[in-house]
Amino acid sequence: MTILTGGCQCGAIRFSCDTDKVSSVSICHCRMCQKAVGNYFAPFVAFEIGGVRWTRGNRKLYRSSNHVSRAFCADCGTPLTYEADGYEPSIAAGAFDDPAALPPTVQYGVEAELPFTEGLASLKRVRTDEGFEGAEFVADVVSNQHPDHDTAVWPLPKA
Repeated sequence: MTILTGGCQCGAIRFSCDTDKVSSVSICHCRMCQKAVGNYFAPFVAFEIGGVRWTRGNRKLYRSSNHVSRAFCADCGTPLTYEADGYEPSIAAGAFDDPAALPPTVQYGVEAELPFTEGLASLKRVRTDEGFEGAEFVADVVSNQHPDHDTAVWPLPKA
């Protein structure tokens, strides 16, 4: 059994997942998922029952349809789940501490796929540490984001 961890941006909510219980890793293009994550598409990791354990905090639920709830962190707004009635929550892939460990294998909702998403890989690529034109502040950004690993407490006590 391999356990992967993750959580929201501020660290108020944390989870652990059993990778032996992953049922699919997908990207959904449907309009409801686009709105739920505020993006062009939504990557989710689906689990069999018992595959997800919430280890810190309580997620806030929004009933997005008559069959599905979406969870997010009420403190920082991070989208966290797609929760169909009767199923284990699917976790937003970007909320994992190591999202690269969970590459997608299927795309759903392709009828709503935005026409330019196929060409995203061909766009100019710029590293964050190279900065952005006119945004000199990038060089000295201090992140308040929770680290990509579990911590005993969060936020860390001030020195």
